[in-house]
Amino acid sequence: MVLSLIFIIWAISSWFRRGQAPQDQVGPGGAPRVASRNLFPKDTLMNLHVYISEHEHFTDFNATSALFWEQHDLVYGDWTSGENSDGCYQHFAELDIPQSVQQNGSIYIHVYFTKSGFHPDPRQKALYRRLATVHMSRMINKYKRRRFQKTKNLLTGETEADPEMIKRAEDYGPVEVISHWHPNITINIVDDHTPWVKGSVPPPLDQYVKFDAVSGDYYPIIYFNDYWNLQKDYYPINESLATLPLRVSFCPLSLWRWQLYAAQSTKSPWNFLGDELYEQSDEEQDSVKVALLETNPYLLALTIIVSIVHSVFEFLAFKNDIQFWNSRQSLEGLSVRSVFFGVFQSFVVLLYILDNETNFVVQVSVFIGVLIDLWKITKVMDVRLDREHRVAGFFPRPTFKDKSTYVESSTKVYDDMAFRYLSWILFPLLGCYAVYSLLYLEHKGWYSWVLSMLYGFLLTFGFITMTPQLFINYKLKSVAHLPWRMLTYKALNTFIDDLFAFVIKMPVMYRIGCLRDDVVFFIYLYQRWIYRVDPTRVNEFGMSGEAPTAAAPVAEAPTAAGALPPPPTPAPATTTSAAGEEASSPLPAKSTPGASSTEEPQEVPPKPAEDKKRD
Repeated sequence: MVLSLIFIIWAISSWFRRGQAPQDQVGPGGAPRVASRNLFPKDTLMNLHVYISEHEHFTDFNATSALFWEQHDLVYGDWTSGENSDGCYQHFAELDIPQSVQQNGSIYIHVYFTKSGFHPDPRQKALYRRLATVHMSRMINKYKRRRFQKTKNLLTGETEADPEMIKRAEDYGPVEVISHWHPNITINIVDDHTPWVKGSVPPPLDQYVKFDAVSGDYYPIIYFNDYWNLQKDYYPINESLATLPLRVSFCPLSLWRWQLYAAQSTKSPWNFLGDELYEQSDEEQDSVKVALLETNPYLLALTIIVSIVHSVFEFLAFKNDIQFWNSRQSLEGLSVRSVFFGVFQSFVVLLYILDNETNFVVQVSVFIGVLIDLWKITKVMDVRLDREHRVAGFFPRPTFKDKSTYVESSTKVYDDMAFRYLSWILFPLLGCYAVYSLLYLEHKGWYSWVLSMLYGFLLTFGFITMTPQLFINYKLKSVAHLPWRMLTYKALNTFIDDLFAFVIKMPVMYRIGCLRDDVVFFIYLYQRWIYRVDPTRVNEFGMSGEAPTAAAPVAEAPTAAGALPPPPTPAPATTTSAAGEEASSPLPAKSTPGASSTEEPQEVPPKPAEDKKRD
C-alpha cells in the first residue's frame, strides 16, 4: 500500500513514454532476434565487494582502505536470509574523507557482484571471469544549489544570517553549488529472469538492462535505491568534517517494484525547458514521501482518489467561471469592486513570486490567472481607448465607465457601502501588519518589503474581501445572481484542501485559511436557504419557474414583498399605466373558480407581465 501513489505516477508516466516504439525484433540479415537469459541463474552463489573511491573509474583493488564491505555466499533470489529473514544485509562504517572531498569534490561507490570463487580484479587472470562479474558505480554525494538572499532589517540594518554565509555569498554569488551527504544508501539486485530481447526493452528499463556483446545475454540488474532518503536529512560537506558515516544495505528487489522506482528516478522526456524550470523545493519532495511513510494506507488511498477529483473540480470551476462572466448581461447583485480587488491580489502574487524567483511553471500559471482577471474587468466595465489623450504621447489612454445595469440598480450603492465598512477593518489591519513586518522581519530591500508585506497580509486576511458580496446579498435579500456552479466546485475543492492540509504536513496558517474559506461558503449556503427563489415569481422577461397550464390564471407580477395571489378577473378594460400610457388588457368575463370574493382595493387593475415590461 505504501507504493500506491508511486504506482499511479508510474502508470501515467508510462502512458506518455509509449511514444517510442520498440525496435523490430529482427536482426541483421532478416534473422529473428533470440531472447536473452540472465547470466546469473536463480540461486547462484555470489560474493559482494563494495569499494569507496574519489575516482569514477576504479582500478585500485589492492588498496585495503578502498574496500568498504565484502560479503560472501549470497544467494541470488534469496528472500529469507539475513538478520531479519528478509534477504537483507547491511554494513556501517565511518569514512575518512580526503581533502578534495572536503573542498566540494566527488566521491563514488563501486559495487561488484561475482559468482562464488571469482574476484572482480581483471588483473587476477586465474580468478577473474568477464561473464561472472557484474559491476555498477555511482556518485554518492549529491550536489545541491544553496540560494542565499542577503536580507536585513530595514530599520536597524542588522541581520541574523551567519557571517560565514554572508562571506560565501559575496565570494560565490547568490547561488552556490555545494556537495551534500546522506548516510544511507541501498544496493538492490533485481530478482528478474525475464527473457529480454536486445533492442526491445521498454524505457526507462532499457537504461538498466545491460547485454553482453559476445554472448547476447544480460547481466543482473543492480539498482542504487535512495528514493526514501529525505532531502531534509542531507547536510553539506565542508572542511570541518574529517569523517562521514555511511550505512550500506543490500536487499533483493522484485521486478514490479524496480519498475516503479525506475520510473520515478528517470527524468521526464517532456522536461525540454531544463531542470531549473521544474525544480521542486526540498519540502515539496519530502512532503509526498512523508505522507507515504506516515499516513494510514486507507486514508492515503482516499487522498489519491480525492486528488484526482480535485483536479476535475478545479477545471469545472474554471470553465463555469469563464462561462458565467462571458454570458452575463446584467451586473445587478454582483460586486464590481471585488473584481478589481481580485486583479490587485493577482498582481501582488505575480510580483511576489517573480521577486522570489519561483519556478517557471508557477510563474506561468499565476500570469494566466492575471490575464483572466483583467478580462473580467472588460465584462464589468465599459472599457474604451481614448486615442486623443495618449499616455506619453504614444499609447492610447484606457478609460473605464460603470455599466448601466450596475449604476441604475441599488447594487452600486450597496457595493460602495460594503467596501466603506470593509476599509474600517482592512486598513488598520494592514497598518499593523506593515509595522510588524518592518520591525521584526528581514527583507532584501524596500521593494521586497512592500511585496512581502502585501502578500503576507492578503494571505492572512484576504478572505475579508469576500464579505462585500455577502453584504450585497443581505441588502438585496437574494442570491439568484451568483454563479452557484462555480462556487460549488470551488467549495468542494476547499473541502478537499482541508483533507490535504491535515494529511500532509503544512503550515498552521494554511490550515486556518482553509477553515476560513469553509466558513464563508457556509454563510453563502445560509443565505441561499433564507433567500429562497420563489418558483412562481415572474421575472423581467415574463417567465416563471412553473410551467403554465391552460386553466391557470395569469399571475400578478411580484412586488417587493413577493408574489401576489391571483385576483378576480374583471371584464376587458383599458387601463392607464403609471407612465401615462394606455394598454388594452383583454381578460375573461368570469372570475377564477374558487377565488376569494373579497379583494383589496387597487388603483390600477392588474395587467399581464408583458405589458408591465413595456411600461
